[in-house]
Amino acid sequence: MGDKNNIWNREKDGNRREQRSFLRYAIVATALMVLFLFVKKDNIIRWAQAGFTLRRQERQIELYRQQNEELDKTISMMSSNRDTLEKFARETFHFAEPGEDVYIEK
Repeated sequence: MGDKNNIWNREKDGNRREQRSFLRYAIVATALMVLFLFVKKDNIIRWAQAGFTLRRQERQIELYRQQNEELDKTISMMSSNRDTLEKFARETFHFAEPGEDVYIEK
């Protein structure tokens, strides 16, 4: 910067004293605010991280809700339909009726 435009030199204010004074005030206020937001223990970076964590957890909760709804439907089907329950037991736990042969393929 040239010596003429040095904002911190009050001798150069001349007839633009109010404008340059406001500019100095704005620079200092902005610097303090930025310093406060980034250095303070509860700063803007932590707020952003908390926001991302919150969104991730909300998506996970929604996924769990959908899985719970599907499990509730499965439980309802198995408790009301014996054939569905029998098929589930045979496929999942390899159950068999007496005298039946069970073959497990891997």
